[in-house]
Amino acid sequence: MTNSQRPYGNSRTPLPPARTPEDARPAPGGRRRDAFFDNAKYLAIVLVAVGHAWGQILDDGTVETAYRVVYTFHMPAFILISGYFSRSFDLRPRHIQRLITGVVVPYVVFETAYSLFARYGNDEPERGITLLDPTYHLWFLCALFVWRLTTPVWKTIRHPLPVSLVLAALGSVSPQIGDDLELQRVLQFLPFFVLGLTLRPEHFRMVKRRSVRLLSVPVFVAVAVAAWWTIPHLRLGWLYHSDAAQELGAAWWAGPLVVAATLGCSLVTTVCFFAWVPRRRMWFTALGAGTVYGYLLHAFLVRAGNYTDFYDQPALREPLGVLGLTLFAAAAVTLMCTRPVQRALRCVVEPRMDWAFRQDAGGAVRVRERPRTAEVRAPGEKVSV
Repeated sequence: MTNSQRPYGNSRTPLPPARTPEDARPAPGGRRRDAFFDNAKYLAIVLVAVGHAWGQILDDGTVETAYRVVYTFHMPAFILISGYFSRSFDLRPRHIQRLITGVVVPYVVFETAYSLFARYGNDEPERGITLLDPTYHLWFLCALFVWRLTTPVWKTIRHPLPVSLVLAALGSVSPQIGDDLELQRVLQFLPFFVLGLTLRPEHFRMVKRRSVRLLSVPVFVAVAVAAWWTIPHLRLGWLYHSDAAQELGAAWWAGPLVVAATLGCSLVTTVCFFAWVPRRRMWFTALGAGTVYGYLLHAFLVRAGNYTDFYDQPALREPLGVLGLTLFAAAAVTLMCTRPVQRALRCVVEPRMDWAFRQDAGGAVRVRERPRTAEVRAPGEKVSV
């Protein structure tokens, strides 16, 4: 999800203990994880990587159609899950500490890393390091930081979802917001985060029904036809939600209308996506806890391809070339979600950093009074996409 037709990447999701009992099993340290959500996160991160690979070869109408379909739901699915698992977030010190170590620190580290990669890998000596202008996929970390900090507000007001929709509409007609911290995306994707905050386990059980799964097939077909038809008429910026209507060459009043239409389409396709996510444990279920690693790392491959003009090869315009690129992107991001990668990079993706925070005396007392089998954080469970 970027401002151009060559995007490089999407997101992460803080993950507290699973609260739905079905299809869950004890994780290391005594926590229970719901296989459904781990499966959803893994499948979504594969689509993120594949979508970013397709974003480099949009000359083909078939590829762009598939690209547009994927872009209607892969980010909304992540954001909705992020909101769902943020329901217990408040401004207690331990939650703020996890927000800093799980969102702020990785953002600073990888924003710096990608800036240096562009400076030396693409021979851009003038390339600076700025924390106000997120590099491609890192916008999601900025958005997640803002959304989680405002969670107490959404849990307090009476009608949070309508308010978030109004803010999204206002964002779509406000080009003066600028590009700092990708605030356009923060506002325009906000309704999905707020929706996630309002959902309950029974809502996800509803989308798992066989009738919903069967209905999703013609829905996806209809969305694909609409995506193909809109190629000459709808700019990709409307799907990225990164610009106001005026910046996309439209009248200001078109902003709320198009944003409402695209968000509605995204909600429908996200439900259809969830309907096809397996509920039982699969061979890739364990990878769902490490999707943040795939999210942060896979864009290095995408950008390396740009720097070396890899995507200009004629073979990538052929069906077999597209298939090969798709399989490579899926396999690469899968490897990046594995435990060896998690162990190697946990120090910068999920650092403990106890030395950086004050000791919470009240929290320490509560921990001492808590049964010894109480909450123990399992590796990779603190933050995932």
